[in-house]
Amino acid sequence: MYSFTVTPVFLAIGPLAITLIVIAAILVAGTIILAILGRKAQKRQAEQQEQIDAVAQTYTMLIIDKKKMRLSEAGLPSSVTENTPWYSKRAKAPVVKAKVGPKVMTFIADPEVFDLIPVHKEVKAKVSGLYISEVKGTHGTHITPPEKKKKSLSSWARKKLRDQQEEKKS
Repeated sequence: MYSFTVTPVFLAIGPLAITLIVIAAILVAGTIILAILGRKAQKRQAEQQEQIDAVAQTYTMLIIDKKKMRLSEAGLPSSVTENTPWYSKRAKAPVVKAKVGPKVMTFIADPEVFDLIPVHKEVKAKVSGLYISEVKGTHGTHITPPEKKKKSLSSWARKKLRDQQEEKKS
């Protein structure tokens, strides 16, 4: 008599729709995994910051030089380079050479603080081991961050446009 064939639902949708559903599922799974890993990394970073703040000491130092260079080229103690993960050894780090008392020492600066550090000036720095986490001026002077120069053509055009608008307003 009559025979019915049942086609599965996924064949009725079409190959393009199946592909889009699979890609969407992979993106959702990736987003969830990145959110979980991000939270764990944020907790770890907060714990490390607490440890750094707990053992930090304030030193008065004369900044001799500052550069971004590889840790292997920075002249840091061998224990620092040995304990550095393999993926960080080739990355450039903000390195500061400073005179603390009679000794010339090499420090690693926090990337946010690195731009504030003036060269050939005396500063008070909060140091935890070889890590500079905060910088203040000595004798009540304030350290102002240098203005960053934009190098792109679009930023130059925006600045010119802003200047012209300010001239028209005044």
